[in-house]
Amino acid sequence: MFKLFTTNFWSVTARLILRNKIAILVGILIITVLFSTQWKHMRFTYTEANLLPDEHPINLTYDNFLKTFGEEGNLIVIGVKDSTLFSVEKLNAWNALSDSFKTYDAVESVISIKDLQKLVKDTLNEKFILSPFIKDSISSSKQIEILEDELFNKYPFYDNFLFNNKTKTVRTAIYLKKDIVNTSARKDFIVNVLLPKTETFENATKLDVRISGMPYIRTLNAQNIVDEIGLFIIAALLVTSLIFFFFFRSLRATFISLIVVCIGVMWTLGIIGLLNYEITVLTALIPPLIIVIGIPNCIFLINKYQHEVKLHGNKVKSLQRVITKIGNATLMTNLTTASGFATFILTESKLLKEFGVVASLSIVGIFLLCLLIIPIIYSFLPYPKDRHLEHLNKRWIGGFVNWIEQMVKHRRIAIYATSVILLIASIIGIYKIKISGSLIEDMPKKTEFFEDIRFFEREFNGIMPLEIMVDTKQKQGVMKLPSLKRMNELEELIIEIPELSKPISVVGLVKYSKQAYYNGNPLYYQLPTSQENNFILSYAKNSTSNINLINNFVDSTGQYARITTFMKDIGTDKMERIEEDLQIKIDKVFPKDRYTVTMTGKALVFQKGTKYLVKNLVISLSLAILLISLFMAFMFRSFRMIVVSLIPNLLPLLITAGLMGYLGVPIKPSTILVFSIAFGISVDDTIHFLAKYRQELQANNWKIKTSVYGALRETGVSMFYTSIVLFFGFSVFTISSFGGTVALGALVSATLLFAMLSNLVLLPSLLLSLERSIANKEVLREPAINIIPEDDDGDNSIF
Repeated sequence: MFKLFTTNFWSVTARLILRNKIAILVGILIITVLFSTQWKHMRFTYTEANLLPDEHPINLTYDNFLKTFGEEGNLIVIGVKDSTLFSVEKLNAWNALSDSFKTYDAVESVISIKDLQKLVKDTLNEKFILSPFIKDSISSSKQIEILEDELFNKYPFYDNFLFNNKTKTVRTAIYLKKDIVNTSARKDFIVNVLLPKTETFENATKLDVRISGMPYIRTLNAQNIVDEIGLFIIAALLVTSLIFFFFFRSLRATFISLIVVCIGVMWTLGIIGLLNYEITVLTALIPPLIIVIGIPNCIFLINKYQHEVKLHGNKVKSLQRVITKIGNATLMTNLTTASGFATFILTESKLLKEFGVVASLSIVGIFLLCLLIIPIIYSFLPYPKDRHLEHLNKRWIGGFVNWIEQMVKHRRIAIYATSVILLIASIIGIYKIKISGSLIEDMPKKTEFFEDIRFFEREFNGIMPLEIMVDTKQKQGVMKLPSLKRMNELEELIIEIPELSKPISVVGLVKYSKQAYYNGNPLYYQLPTSQENNFILSYAKNSTSNINLINNFVDSTGQYARITTFMKDIGTDKMERIEEDLQIKIDKVFPKDRYTVTMTGKALVFQKGTKYLVKNLVISLSLAILLISLFMAFMFRSFRMIVVSLIPNLLPLLITAGLMGYLGVPIKPSTILVFSIAFGISVDDTIHFLAKYRQELQANNWKIKTSVYGALRETGVSMFYTSIVLFFGFSVFTISSFGGTVALGALVSATLLFAMLSNLVLLPSLLLSLERSIANKEVLREPAINIIPEDDDGDNSIF
């Protein structure tokens, strides 16, 4: 009954499409224009991808920190490592450059060497006052010598903040206003102010200025993402169109396909704008993905049309058969592909949800465009020329198909042995896979800003903030000596960890206050004793300058303190070890009934998010397998066929996972997509093969071998063609400057290649070996849907 319904449905659909050609084209044009009006709503992300659900405890901890102390990723640093900087002319120029940023609305404050203040004891008024290291400007070499001596030898409070006293590297800290850090105003300042000014300074002084900090890294990284969208789209169009032309030898067919996929890209961008989603490193991949997935649809439809025209020469009849016969097949294969992407919607990660929504809707959109536009355009065009139909002979690929057939006939034991060996090797490789929670690992390695990240890692032990928030559970509890001593113990451990920078907190300021109380003697840069504390605090309370400094490290109630350190780009395993060491120290030093101490920061949140995604990978892949299994159960109505069909599609995923382990490619937000995407696409070949196999069984009186080889000869060519398009299509991602995108392209391409071979070699072998248990009328019953309707003139080709 349902089979009859689907047959009638596609017949009615074919008539509607071909009888309402103008109306449909106008409708597509209107929809495309409406989608194009939504492009203005596309937003480029100004923050790192938040991989965790909003209500996740790690996110809640981070949000609580932001509410207490505000945005922690608002620091830009510019630095110079050059001994000639300490000359009158160049040092004055450096200070002038730093001062010039203070006048801009986007900047909250700037701290340079010129802004550094000495905390000086005012005995008469019993308070501390601030005295600048540099008054006005430098006028002599003697002043520079005094300055160097004071900076590098006498004031440890500032060490590793604005200078490195070992390498003499100097930097300036530019704090952006917290309310503009995650807006386009940040980009405007960096692109239109910061970069031009530093370039002018470099040209004038011949000094090499390094720039870093999370706002700067985010801006340039986001710009690279934007630049690569256009690059990917052009590369995908070029590669797929060249392959298409190689197959069809027709500029007309190639041009029609390009029109279809370009409209598909326009729809995709419109969907992103309509849903008000941000363009991230993941959603930026969808437009070229649509091109890569759309071209095989065009190949199926155009090839079927040309085959029908060559067969009987009736153009209208050919177009009707294109829709009725290929429409069903492409619908099923596109639905399975969309399902692979749609499983991400069911995860709790906002990033993956948005990717899944846009990708699945776009795949459905490109299917509709192919089904509607190609038959309609060909209805207006003349018959294909003879040279356009030459490729239908498939002679050049005959040798490959014959080799596959001989392998299945005579080398099944070798095929199974190879499969088992690959399976065992893959499982071993899987245990070597590591998880990467690095914020910068995927960033373009050859860019100047990435080199600057490494520079600041070497000179100042990193630029990614790790925040520790101490809740003393009582007002003014931070400034009590027991609390300060506990914080100091924790800071001593942080200093011993080579991957972390020297911490910045109120503890350092209190030590600096004691040094000032003893007239600047650096030997007294330490916490005061109980007796000294009362005297020093009385001086601090009378000092408005001290209060301003304290506000950076302690909240307004005095209950919460922050310890800020910066970390290098380290692996997840190292980060977990460091976190564990810090937590042991925290549990030991801070009694839980009197203190609540939490660790947070962008780097930590991202690392936790990556681990969370690994769990979601298992969920999304399991859902994809379940959903596609239900599709196949509905289509073939045989549990045994489902099992047989899953084996050749799961093996390539395991091989790819094993390769990741052997090649050192970690699991991260980009590579985590490989498995669900590849599975959703590769199962299309299985559907085509099994559908053709069942049709051959019916046509050949349930003769197993004849049917398997017949299906192999018919579908082998289509599998090869579409797999080649997909392989080279996904390979365009390897031109990316982002390491994760390169890995994604290479891994998906490799997986699809393995899947093609698996479906051409392993699947037929399994059908032949298990013929008694699965290939009979009772087990392989009439399908609910005929993927490939029987031809009434004996043509059973699907490609």
